[in-house]
Amino acid sequence: MRLILASNSPRRRQLLTDLGLAYEIRLREVAEDFPPQLRRGEVAEYLARHKAAAYRPGLAEDELLLTADTIVCLDDDVLNKPADAAEARQMLRRLQGRAHQVYTGVCLLPGDGRAPVSFVDETTVYFGPLSAAQIDFYVENYQPFDKAGAYGAQDWLGLVGIERLEGSYFNVMGLPTHRVWAELVRMEYFAVSD
Repeated sequence: MRLILASNSPRRRQLLTDLGLAYEIRLREVAEDFPPQLRRGEVAEYLARHKAAAYRPGLAEDELLLTADTIVCLDDDVLNKPADAAEARQMLRRLQGRAHQVYTGVCLLPGDGRAPVSFVDETTVYFGPLSAAQIDFYVENYQPFDKAGAYGAQDWLGLVGIERLEGSYFNVMGLPTHRVWAELVRMEYFAVSD
């Protein structure tokens, strides 16, 4: 099967490349709205499945589509991608000095008619205190407007602000690679010898 990545995220592309997987990028505009009654990890998995459903038409029998969505949750609030610098600063002020959860939902949709496989992975991120100057520097120099929660763990702010993680670092980057790999093996995407 040919792997199709339905994501514009350079981080997801890099992680799949680092796994040694060949893939093709396929992009389409899909609304990222979700029912308000969903909470935390349910939102991420719902969005991954919703994106996959939008790609189902036209998916060839020998293709396997991978969609993913990452959200940041502080308490019960979902912190999506910030609309502008002011919203990014506001999010980072809320996150600093606290623990929050990062959820990535993944959907693997075979083009041969088999049912999609979806799952969600959770990581708890502990931020140390951040000064207003650090937040301003990060937003001005890194412009994290394409990142849920307004930060990237692999960016400057992650390097200076994240004290520890419980769970997968790669999940925070946008793709729980260990879970993706395990599902690809289970789905017999490729053979792995013992």
